[in-house]
Amino acid sequence: MDKREVILDVRNIKKWFPINKGLFEKEKRYVKAVDDVTFSVYRGETVGLVGESGCGKSTLARTVLRLIEPTGGEVYYKGEDFLKLNHKQVKALRKEMQIVFQDPYGSLHPKMKIGQILEEPLIISGWGDKEQRKARVRELIEAVDLKPEHLERYPHEFSGGQRQRIVIARALATNPELVICDEPVSALDVSVRSQILNLLSDLQEQMGLTYIFISHDLSVVEHICDRVIVMYLGRVMEMADAKELFSDPRHPYTKALLSAVPQIYEEDRVEHVPLEGDVPSPANPPVGCRFHTRCPYAQEICKTDTPLRDIGNGHMVACHLCQNEEKHT
Repeated sequence: MDKREVILDVRNIKKWFPINKGLFEKEKRYVKAVDDVTFSVYRGETVGLVGESGCGKSTLARTVLRLIEPTGGEVYYKGEDFLKLNHKQVKALRKEMQIVFQDPYGSLHPKMKIGQILEEPLIISGWGDKEQRKARVRELIEAVDLKPEHLERYPHEFSGGQRQRIVIARALATNPELVICDEPVSALDVSVRSQILNLLSDLQEQMGLTYIFISHDLSVVEHICDRVIVMYLGRVMEMADAKELFSDPRHPYTKALLSAVPQIYEEDRVEHVPLEGDVPSPANPPVGCRFHTRCPYAQEICKTDTPLRDIGNGHMVACHLCQNEEKHT
């Protein structure tokens, strides 16, 4: 039994967006952006969320933080039912749960100085007096390897990498325990990405942070994450320790993703899995396994529901074929 502390427990979470009915439509339809997702995050670890664009990664993150309200399911933060809290309680707790957005250009107010941007969350959360806030702002800017004189400048005076450092500093202002990083390096030059990733790792070690790291870049995820969750069309296909998932992927969709990543060494290459057709609409997802319409190994059984099952060591897979293989080994 795993004795690590669970900081976030997500159970059967759903986020369905209603579609306006046409003139002759009788039933209301929904875009099932996130559909029955369950996972836990342990204190101090980094959990990666991966999948193609539109698979529900960012919607899941925003739903967990209640930046958008879920359609169904449960979210427990440090054992507390986060979805049953009122607005005032959520506001008080949110200082422990922060998010770093993808676009450092659009995340910072262009008419505010950096010092004001970093002080704003402290004011909202009622952090100390003015002098204490100023001292905290100086700590934050130095924590992300920028200088105190930068506090008097505006966002347009910084490079993309520097802006992302400022966005990270703002997210850390209220001493959060859980930080969701939503594609934090995808908008940056390759030469800057490693600097930001190293900064995130250093801050995690220094402050005891827990990360949910969203990315479509599997090489980045392999480098920074302890465990990985693979999503497709709003559902979890596979979930495992990062090293195990990258060395022994079991779901055909995971294999397809990894086989598309260029590898220098032959031993690191994954058998190529061809994908047929386009991603179905989340407004009309396939019955059963969401991936079966594109899977080269699909059989009739794949048209039935495929629950996530543990095939050993916490390696969860939603695939009838994989689960049948385990029964016969």
